Amino acid sequence: MTELDGAERLDPALRDLATARTDFSLAAIQLTREPFDQRRRVAAEQTDARGVQIVEDSAPSESGKVPVRIYRGGPAPAPAVIYCHAGGFALGNLDTDHRQCVELARRGRCTVVSVDYRLAPEHPYPAALEDARAVLQWVAGNAAQLGVDPGRLAVAGSSAGATLAACLAHGAADGSLPPVVFQLLHQPVLDDRATASKAEFCTSPAFDSEAAALMWRYYLGPAGGAEAAVPARRSRFGGLPAALVTCAEIDPFRDEAVDYALLLLRAGVSAELHVFARTCHGFDSLLPDWPVSERLFALQGHALSRAWDGS
Repeated sequence: MTELDGAERLDPALRDLATARTDFSLAAIQLTREPFDQRRRVAAEQTDARGVQIVEDSAPSESGKVPVRIYRGGPAPAPAVIYCHAGGFALGNLDTDHRQCVELARRGRCTVVSVDYRLAPEHPYPAALEDARAVLQWVAGNAAQLGVDPGRLAVAGSSAGATLAACLAHGAADGSLPPVVFQLLHQPVLDDRATASKAEFCTSPAFDSEAAALMWRYYLGPAGGAEAAVPARRSRFGGLPAALVTCAEIDPFRDEAVDYALLLLRAGVSAELHVFARTCHGFDSLLPDWPVSERLFALQGHALSRAWDGS
């Protein structure tokens, strides 16, 4: 077996789990979807969600209806987070980041609305973003019925889901979407161009730069490197909501997360950045009960609480 880039730098707790690269070929995606969803379904069923009320619903959109899962972790009218799951644009559903949504709702004393957006390559850009936009508009437009505070809306996402969350933040800033007060971007996918960390982690555990290139190809389709689809390609960053950006050290997406936080700071946007040492992409899903993952969840909950107080 070829030695994986950066594997020797991983924390021992992860080293035994993150032992293989991610095959993101079209054939592999088709074979992976069902077992991936099954694993996440089992994990969701085993999640301790005490103190959080969970219901299924759907938001209207131009393409039909977008399924959502609503996590209520605070009294109405509660602040609300529109959440987009991980999965490289091509995998995942409402079970994918179930634990993460429970943690955000409980720790942030808020309502989390998780978006079951359409997946690539069958549905390339702008399908997933259109679904996320529809859910944000639905939540803002039906705040009273949903028991949320329309003046305290945030967006959040993990990995590819953070791409969508960042794009929602841009839409809120330019007035094409309802205002949001905060953006929470975990291990975000923000730039389709080359970076030093992508060059370094060509064969890294859990996710590598080859899979990253394929992921962008499936998602962007004919759009190529469209500015509206790729957050780091945007020309304006001033006026965006405050942000928490968190990422892993052994991750091809590390440098674009760091660079994006700097873009925000240089544009006068309040931004907090945390690089979790000796971790790989998806560490909080691989080991959700690990103390480092618990530290991430606590950090996210604290950031949301501060955002609600500040708004």
